[in-house]
Amino acid sequence: MVCCGESESHATEAPVATGHQIVNQQPVPRPELSLQHMAHQLSQTPDPPPLLRPTATPTHLHPVTNDLRHFSSPSAPSSLQHVRQTSASSSDEGKLVVAIDFGTTFSGVAYGSSRFADGQVQQILKWPQSLETYRKISTCLLYDKHGTLVDWGLQAKNARLQPGIERYEWFKLFLEPRALRDEPELDPRLPSLPVGKTPVGLISDFLRSLWTYCRQEITREMGTVVDLDSADIWLTVPAAWDARGCALMREAAVGAGLVQSAYPGDTAWRDRLKIISEPEAAAVHCAHLSGLHHLQPSQNFIVCDAGGGTVDLAVYQIIGNPTHLEIAEVAVRSGGNCGSIFLDLRFRNLVKTLLADHPSHCDQVSLAYFMNSFSEADKLTYAGVEDDDNEFYFNCFNVQDPADDPSVGLVNGQLGIPGRLLRKIVFDPVVDEVLRLIAKQLSVSPPIDALLLVGGFSGSTYLKARIEERFGGIIPMTVRPPDCDTATLRGAARYGLARRPLVSQLVIPRSYVMKVKLPAEPEDRSRRPAYVRYNDAGVEICENRLQYLLRKGSVVRKGPVCILFFLRYSDSVQSPLLELIGTDVDPPIIRHTHAAAFTLTGLLSRCHSRQRVVTPFCKFSRTREDSTFTATLYTFDSGSAPATDTVRYADEAALRPVCDWRVDLRALSGWGMDTSRGGFYTDFEIGLELDAATVGGALIYQNEECGRVVFDFRQ
Repeated sequence: MVCCGESESHATEAPVATGHQIVNQQPVPRPELSLQHMAHQLSQTPDPPPLLRPTATPTHLHPVTNDLRHFSSPSAPSSLQHVRQTSASSSDEGKLVVAIDFGTTFSGVAYGSSRFADGQVQQILKWPQSLETYRKISTCLLYDKHGTLVDWGLQAKNARLQPGIERYEWFKLFLEPRALRDEPELDPRLPSLPVGKTPVGLISDFLRSLWTYCRQEITREMGTVVDLDSADIWLTVPAAWDARGCALMREAAVGAGLVQSAYPGDTAWRDRLKIISEPEAAAVHCAHLSGLHHLQPSQNFIVCDAGGGTVDLAVYQIIGNPTHLEIAEVAVRSGGNCGSIFLDLRFRNLVKTLLADHPSHCDQVSLAYFMNSFSEADKLTYAGVEDDDNEFYFNCFNVQDPADDPSVGLVNGQLGIPGRLLRKIVFDPVVDEVLRLIAKQLSVSPPIDALLLVGGFSGSTYLKARIEERFGGIIPMTVRPPDCDTATLRGAARYGLARRPLVSQLVIPRSYVMKVKLPAEPEDRSRRPAYVRYNDAGVEICENRLQYLLRKGSVVRKGPVCILFFLRYSDSVQSPLLELIGTDVDPPIIRHTHAAAFTLTGLLSRCHSRQRVVTPFCKFSRTREDSTFTATLYTFDSGSAPATDTVRYADEAALRPVCDWRVDLRALSGWGMDTSRGGFYTDFEIGLELDAATVGGALIYQNEECGRVVFDFRQ
């Protein structure tokens, strides 16, 4: 059992955990007196305060959570039955869905509606100032010296730079969780930001330009009757991104105007912005292909999403049938920074090395010219060993420099590079890293029946050949599905059009914990004597213990999970309350319904889930005023350790704070109803859903919502 706070002076201390369980729908009976008393108290208490209040946000971070003011007021509880009916109303039939794949190097837009083109996914193919069609356009921006946006997309990529104009690319990498800017290879591609701009600002500028143009194109194709303001917008993000990266991406999208109020009183407009991981979206696309390359239910496939910045891996099993398709994740996903841009970086470094004695060919414009030639002509068609004896020629930008240097391949305004050198210096280091990722993923996965190669980098002839050579004896099929370069984009659109979760099961990619106080044990007295003390109730406890809300590798069904509160009062603060509170009894408060009392996004909108992942906690209070505490959710990667392995103390793990929230237990109508005995404990439970970016909470009792809130992501 655990205490969130022991007195007024300890009101902000860490909570105490009483255990962890994954429970299903069937309730466990509980004494009727307590439940009836709580129901009576709840019905008699008007306007309770919010259950959870967001903490203050650092001034340098402006999370989207601050914008989510549409959450219901606790003074005006809404019926869960009404919410469920609304979310499944017929008004959603025919609703427009728009998917945006914001990529490191290229971005695309797809859309669809059940009332247009037989519900088929459409793509934006025509782009400004281009007579050709492109499935994606360059993720590129031009700014002047004052930080004013000059151009975007193809125009920005192809423009000849003028004095005072700078080109910005690859800015998606600013949101990578591992601080890629610290890697020497990436420093040249992530220069100082435009004047007055932040990484989120750059992304907002690009998304705003993209969306403004695509709105016009969608209207032109579908007609003016299309309601773009009420469309669902789906954004794809890499699997390796943490919650903060997703939150910043959401902030950029809201700032770009991707979603907005569609009519007076539209309080749920931010809920129309949805996030899906790139491998999950790609898996949905692949699963809808005819026959899915002859895979059958119960067979497993691995999606290798090889993009510009990252390579993401996820393993799924087919568990549905063609009429009701469903796939489930069956292994912890993984990823690495070994996308195709790393070929570009290594190629640029090779050119700089070869032409070190020819500075006229090493300025920014000349290097960009070399890289563009490599990217468009040879990056994907290079075949590997069979090209070792071939020479690859790249035109120089500075043709006015007549100097030849055959020793480095510089002849007649061209730079010739042997295929063998390209393979060893440029291709092999990156491809080898992809192979290591796949091998590591296979070591923690069930037998794989097929590997589906998607993403822009999947078009590499050499990459596919090396994968087949290395894993051909283990994986029966390695294939590029149709539309492999836009699989993520089309899958996200299809997911939105389905109006139901197509991926029904997730494997938690990292552990989620809270710092708590637990009853002291002999191991604690031996290993961490400084953490052991007596609390206000006279019980010996150990501080800085970790309570796992979810362990890495845990398997959960997608959908809402809950946070439930219930009360128990002590006869005396001296009684052995810890033993009483540490119980596995499952309180029947809304657990027997489909209610979602605590979700990360789409609160109450996906009530199909029957699984509840909950962790009991408790707080000790001496007075009614001692009702609040601040809790911090942490995450850490336990490496390849099994999900059953537990890190015991906070100082044993590299904890990363995810979000803070302030809990005020006065929202519970029975709060502090008997303080005459000198103190009381409040028991409650916390649950998590981890497939989205916005953290929200709600308290529901007997299908009535008593309050909601959103939480702040930590910097």
